[in-house]
Amino acid sequence: MRTICWFSCGAASAVATKLALSEGPAEIVYCHVKEEHPDNMRFKDDCEKWFGQKINVIKNEKYNGSIYEVFEKTSYLVGVAGAPCTRILKKEMRKKYELPGDRQVFGYTLEEQNRVDRFIDANNDVNLWSILIDKNLTKQDCLAILQRAGIELPVMYKLGYQNNNCIGCVKGGLGYWNKIRVDFPEQFQRMAQMEKKLNAKILKHNGERIWLTDLPTTAGDYPSEQAIECGIFCHMAEDDIK
Repeated sequence: MRTICWFSCGAASAVATKLALSEGPAEIVYCHVKEEHPDNMRFKDDCEKWFGQKINVIKNEKYNGSIYEVFEKTSYLVGVAGAPCTRILKKEMRKKYELPGDRQVFGYTLEEQNRVDRFIDANNDVNLWSILIDKNLTKQDCLAILQRAGIELPVMYKLGYQNNNCIGCVKGGLGYWNKIRVDFPEQFQRMAQMEKKLNAKILKHNGERIWLTDLPTTAGDYPSEQAIECGIFCHMAEDDIK
């Protein structure tokens, strides 16, 4: 039975991978997406040194690993069925890579138990190892463990984003997109142009769908800082790693 650690250049997936490796051999796989921050490659390299092994980078060649090529070819941005970029660039790539019986490690943290339950309901054939939840680790614990290990956090975290997703995620809310407009104006405009091209609006304000270009600058409330603390379970996990 293989153990597959799905590394995403996020703090949680990095710590989950390190903990899994401390308990035995595992393969580390990263589904690369073109629109992620370029600093992610630096973070990946740093994590490879921490892990003591290489990360297998895969991508959907049909779409050049790009969310915008997915949007163009599917004529779909986001809706009740979710985002096609996640399904095509990540889920489908995982399905192609996995083998029956693989134990699969994802970076679900303690506050994401509901996400784990939904994942299991939708993927009951997957042997999921939610190692961070098993060890009572939160997202903030993971950020702290990385910092204490001397690994520089990805730029998106340092800019105050809660997740290290693509620059301009269609699943983001009002405050998120107002922050993207300030930090990454070119990516904001690119998504706004894609909305118009596909005649699709990704945001809802006061109960109505609105264009990104009509988003009020005061809408939403996105935190500007990450409070990084290391609690008792954080220290226990560090002992496991050592």
